Amino acid sequence: FAEDTNIFEEGQFTNAVSSHTQGDGSDLDAYLDKLFVVLNTPEKDRQDLSAYLNAFPYVNGGLFRQRLQMPKFTRRSHRAIIDSGELDWSVINPDIFGSMMQAVISTEQRGGFGVHYTSVPNIMKVIEPLFLNGLKEDFEKAKGNQKKRNEYLKRLQNIKIFDPACGSGNFLVIAYKELRKLEMEIFKEQRSALPISGISLKQFFGIEIDDFAHEIAQLSLWLAEHQMNVEFFNEFGRTNPTLPLKESGNIVQGNACRIDWEEVCPKKEGTEVYILGNPPYLGFLQQTKEQKSDMDFVFHDKENIKKLDYITCWFYLGANYLQDKNAKLGLVSTNSIIQGEQVALFWPHILNGMNVEIGFAHQSFNWNNSAKSNAGITCVIIGLRPKINSPKYLFTDNVKSEVANINAYLSPSRNIFVTKLTNPISQFPRISLGSSAYDGGYLMITPEERAEVIDLCPEAKNLFRLFVGSVEFVRGIERYCLWIEDSQLDLANSIPFIQKRLENVKKFREGSKRGQTFETATTPHRFTEYRHKDKPSLLVPIVTSERREYLTLGFLSKGEVIPNSARAVFDSEPYLFGVLSSKIHMAWVKAVGGRLRTDVRYSAGVCYNSFPLPPISDQRKQEITQCVFRILEEREKHPEKTIAQLYDPDKMPEGLREAHRLNDLAVERCYRSKPFESDEERLEYLFKLYEKTTSEEQER
Repeated sequence: FAEDTNIFEEGQFTNAVSSHTQGDGSDLDAYLDKLFVVLNTPEKDRQDLSAYLNAFPYVNGGLFRQRLQMPKFTRRSHRAIIDSGELDWSVINPDIFGSMMQAVISTEQRGGFGVHYTSVPNIMKVIEPLFLNGLKEDFEKAKGNQKKRNEYLKRLQNIKIFDPACGSGNFLVIAYKELRKLEMEIFKEQRSALPISGISLKQFFGIEIDDFAHEIAQLSLWLAEHQMNVEFFNEFGRTNPTLPLKESGNIVQGNACRIDWEEVCPKKEGTEVYILGNPPYLGFLQQTKEQKSDMDFVFHDKENIKKLDYITCWFYLGANYLQDKNAKLGLVSTNSIIQGEQVALFWPHILNGMNVEIGFAHQSFNWNNSAKSNAGITCVIIGLRPKINSPKYLFTDNVKSEVANINAYLSPSRNIFVTKLTNPISQFPRISLGSSAYDGGYLMITPEERAEVIDLCPEAKNLFRLFVGSVEFVRGIERYCLWIEDSQLDLANSIPFIQKRLENVKKFREGSKRGQTFETATTPHRFTEYRHKDKPSLLVPIVTSERREYLTLGFLSKGEVIPNSARAVFDSEPYLFGVLSSKIHMAWVKAVGGRLRTDVRYSAGVCYNSFPLPPISDQRKQEITQCVFRILEEREKHPEKTIAQLYDPDKMPEGLREAHRLNDLAVERCYRSKPFESDEERLEYLFKLYEKTTSEEQER
């Protein structure tokens, strides 16, 4: 890089390696060791050096300060270095360093740190609404006024950028480059001046737990500084010299959960501080003992933190940093912290307990970056700031909307926190989880296996039941399970195929480390968690595609077994199907429920029990029931299609779509006479009704 960007003479390093070391690599380690000492020694202090070594400039900056054990080189690695030197490194993207680090660090180590790398487009999603868009607007206002231009330049030179989980430095690098570009635009307005950049790496701060990433972050900032110096020189004919290097950024190696952020990035009156980054996520099940200890350290006086993601430490510490100061924060996170139970456990500490609000947010989007083995996750971006009277912006699929408020679900509604409830707040029957087999798959039976057994023993027919979970119902898969009452056990054991299956279940459960499961090895013919009722049921899938406009529900007869991949409402009135498969209920579920990546997870406590529906008359129930029958009739018109195919939003039959539209209107008349025009309107109404209903419950 140095020889391709005029830090060294052109080809200086590559030619020196080629000319002054053996082709078999045997002396390359000694040569590099000597060269690195030279690069760390000022020219005036060098003694008895060969001319070709003395020709290398003094680098300084601490880059070559530490003496390291050199690896042994081979002919192949010697050749690789020379080949690399023949490439053009002058236009290297700093984003490559995140990719390089991901390639070098083991998969296990990356997972342990909760490390993910951020592409430049995703970095821009953070820095633009956090500070860059505002700076560009202020730049336009300053263009025609010399005094304002000078004030603007001074402002740029005092801004602090702080990444408390900086990794290989990508956020800091891109922020540095954008500030330098803005500074150059101002200088272009001042044609008579002789410009020199006043933005320095001292304005950039970071914390990184991994030593290797910490070193790369410093190196990345030096490279970015030199790149911008070259751009500056090409534009104005003068620039700050790159060498000798100054100290690179204020990058501290350490644990951001334990370090005082104000010691790393001190706040100063009149100085703007922007905290940004992509901290480690790690759900509570993935956290190490040390990380759980970090959680206890950060939330030492708070309750119910054990189910929180590790990244909440950064939001909490960041919100503390923002208190009554000229600072703002924008962090990338998995969307799990804005969904389900975690919202009510965490966000009241921030939005109710501190003088902080969400100033901007990007709703869920799929992750991508430049590294190999891309992280398969769905992210959000959340911007916090002290409470101020200025616009808030919500980004949905990169479309920007100004809103009155952004709540913890990243919905433009009031700050309401939906808690996990044990009973429905509406007049709904109880919903339960399906039955759990924990059988190693041995109680599950294919249609072919069932037919073979019944051919040999017709009375075995009563030992099988249809097994209908979320996947089976939605994809139209026929599957059975062994369902053996105690009184049928002798018959079951008389059939070799079934007896063998029960023996395998017994062995599987005996291998369990869970005491309760181990105990059920004595009754291998029964499911471990038995919630079945011999009544008709309404099946509610636990997971459904985010693409679908409606939940894919179904009525089952009393003999069918629902597993724990679905919820079951036994003996429900038909109108409940209409309410739960309405657009307004789906809006609620998508807002407050959990996610499996982008797919919707339906929970009893948060989605069903918390859903607010006003008391409705028998007449209204009858209207909705008629809509339900129409939906079922439309489904029956397409027996060749699965539920998944029927509810594909791009291929949904028009008759079914119309039946659902009429059902939506009937359900929404339960709330008000005028139909809702958008999900935002629906949610705003629902959050208000939820708040009213739960407060009335508490008063009772």
